[in-house]
Order: sequence, then structure tokens, then C-alpha cells
Amino acid sequence: MFRRLLQNPVKIVGEYLKEGDLAIDLGCGPGYFSIDMAKLVGRSGKVFAVDLQKEMLEKTRQKAKDRNLEDRMVFHHCPQDRIGLSADIKADFILAFYMVHETPDPEKFLSEVKTLLKPQGKFLLVEPTFHVSKKQFLEMARNVEQLGFKSLGSPSKKGGRSLLLAAA
Repeated sequence: MFRRLLQNPVKIVGEYLKEGDLAIDLGCGPGYFSIDMAKLVGRSGKVFAVDLQKEMLEKTRQKAKDRNLEDRMVFHHCPQDRIGLSADIKADFILAFYMVHETPDPEKFLSEVKTLLKPQGKFLLVEPTFHVSKKQFLEMARNVEQLGFKSLGSPSKKGGRSLLLAAA
């Protein structure tokens, strides 16, 4: 309950999603964002909940089932070193909330994210201020631009250091 005051999923991602969108929640954990994303994309949309931990995907699946959202979600167990979704998947929106700093090779990870984004799609990258220094985040921002992302700015009130990106 307290987390929703600080990190309300609808306030953080709501402006980037609409009915019918295809969205990806990278490092979905227990589905904190995935569930609200599934509500936002509606019956004609789809949310890919992606996580390394099978237990987290099961928690997300159960929450989706309890809320009758399971039919608009795909649960993907990724390997340690990549996302592993089909290259055919092209998302309108991708969220990486508090997780890029935990990947073994952030540059490789972000390159793969770019392949999953539609040309007009948006990618919201949010990192925690308590794990990622301003200097580290600025370095990450430079790296994503070198990978072919275009910065659309740093949205405020997204729960940490944030960048909104599009494929360049």
C-alpha cells in the first residue's frame, strides 16, 4: 500500500499505454507493474511479463488469474544472459524499472531491448537513486544513445533516475 504512494504504476506508465498496445515489463518481479499495465492495454492488448525467477512469474500469473487478466498476459522466463523474446515481437512500450543495473551486461541487454521496440515505441528506463549514482546514470544515458536510442527526456516523478527513450 505504501509503495503505491511513492511508485504508483498508473502514474508511472499510464501516459505511455493505451487500449490495444503491446507492452513488455522487463524484470517484472511479482507483477507490481505488469498487472496495471494489463488493465491499461485492455482486452485487445498484450503484456509480456518477463523475469529471470520462475517464482516471480508464478506470483504474477496468480495475480493476473485472480483479476481475470491472464488472457492479456504472456509470462516469459528469460535466461540469465538475455531477454530471449522472439525478434518478431515489436512493443509499443517497454518498461525496465530498477533492473538494468542488475543485468550482467547492460549494453547487450539494452541492445536487445532496442530490437523489441516498434519504431514509434517508447522505452522507460528507471533506476534507483540508492543503487545507481548520477554519474553512473549519465554514463548509461550516453550508452543508450550510442546504441541508437533517442532520448525523449527524463520524466519526473517516475520513482528514481529515469529516461524515456525511442528507437532513433
